[in-house]
Amino acid sequence: MKGLAALLVLAMLWTVGLFAFASRVVHSTPASDPGQAQGIVALTGGPGRLEAGMGLLQSGHGKRLLISGVYRKTTREQVRHDARAVAGPIYDCCVDLGFEAIDTVGNARETAEWAQARGYDRLIVVTSDYHMPRALLELRGAMPHTALTPYPVRTQDFDASLWWKTKSSLKLMSGEYSKYLVILAREAVLGLGPRSDEAAKLERKGS
Repeated sequence: MKGLAALLVLAMLWTVGLFAFASRVVHSTPASDPGQAQGIVALTGGPGRLEAGMGLLQSGHGKRLLISGVYRKTTREQVRHDARAVAGPIYDCCVDLGFEAIDTVGNARETAEWAQARGYDRLIVVTSDYHMPRALLELRGAMPHTALTPYPVRTQDFDASLWWKTKSSLKLMSGEYSKYLVILAREAVLGLGPRSDEAAKLERKGS
C-alpha cells in the first residue's frame, strides 16, 4: 500500500513538472532580443533554427556562427540553402560547420571546443523552443564558464499551448520533459550542480 502511494505521489509530481515545463516552452517564444555576444550557435534538427541563427549573424549579434550537427555528406552550399543565407561574404567568412555532433550531447561538446578555440565566453544558443531547456543543460555542463543566452525558435506545426490535445504533441512534450529530467539527475549524480559565481556573472552580463 505504501509503495502504491509513493508511486501515485511520484506520478503526480511528474505531471505537475510536465505542465510547468510546457508552460516554460510556451512562454519562451517569441524570443526577445538576445543582445550582443561573441558567437552564435545554431543546433540542427528542426525547421527555422538555421534561418534564425543566420539572421542573428547578419544583424550583428555575434562575430561568427557555428552550425552544429551538420550531416557529414552535406555541402556548404546545401547548408547555405537550408539557412536561406543570401549570397555574400558573411556566409563564406563567418559561418563554421560542425560535422561531429549526432545528438545534443555532441552539440554541447562540439560547441565547447569551438568556443574554446575562438576564445569566446559569451554565446547565443539557437534551437527549437521545446529543445532549449535540455540543450542549455547540456551546454552548461560542457562549458560552465560560458555565458549562454537562449534564442528559442517556435516549432512549426506544433501548438505548444495545446500540447496535450493531440497524441503527437503529447508524445513530443512528455518525451522531451523526460529527457530533461534524466539530464538533471545525471548532473546531480556527477556533481555538476550549479555553475560557479563567475559563470553566473558572465551570463547576466551577456543577457
